[in-house]
Amino acid sequence: MSRPTLLITGASAGIGAATARLAAERGYDLALNYRADREGVEAVAANVRATGARALILQADLSDPEAIETMFARLDRDFGQLDALVNNAGINEPIAQVVEMDHARLRRTFDINVIAPFLVAKQAVLRMQAQGDGGVIVNVSSAAARLGSANTFVDYAASKAAIDIFTKGLAEEVARDDIRVNAVRPGLIDTGIHAKAGDPERPERLIGGVPMGRTGSAEEVAEAILYLLSDRASYVTGTTLDVSGGR
Repeated sequence: MSRPTLLITGASAGIGAATARLAAERGYDLALNYRADREGVEAVAANVRATGARALILQADLSDPEAIETMFARLDRDFGQLDALVNNAGINEPIAQVVEMDHARLRRTFDINVIAPFLVAKQAVLRMQAQGDGGVIVNVSSAAARLGSANTFVDYAASKAAIDIFTKGLAEEVARDDIRVNAVRPGLIDTGIHAKAGDPERPERLIGGVPMGRTGSAEEVAEAILYLLSDRASYVTGTTLDVSGGR
């Protein structure tokens, strides 16, 4: 029996990489999208292959609609089927207040964090509908969608709030096709995204506001994603699961 295939966007580090490693252990073949971190995605692919799973590396800048179509054409050629998608790729610009944000920054944020997940999910749904045996999509949102992220990255928070509503709407559109669509909302997770935003100490500084009193790990988020991908969540769709330590 062939293994189910899973496409993960932004799979070279952080939550995407942790999800890929866990998914391989749980029986998936992996298509690993990345934009620029070739060394990172190669390391993840090596981890995946060590479990006996296949790993297909797919370079694509998801802000480019043509690159998304090219990525799926290669996936079709090399895998021939798509059973699941984790829409994980995202960016977080340097910390700023709204009055400091310009159009170029907002364009980058929404191109990657909102428009790309729409277009990637569109391509995934078209294939799942054509295959006729359903599928699963998990979108990666953020607790910022509930919290607003004032004085740091309101644009990122707004983009993730859009993902929450996208998840609900798409889930209702494709439920009768036996395609489930859910999301996870990570909270303060110990990944490199905070350093990229210019504030590597941010998680530790905000721990006081987390009821569990600690940061989470990428692996803990991956466990939630794999649950939503699995048959154990067979009656779960249109739902967003917080993985935030109670924050």
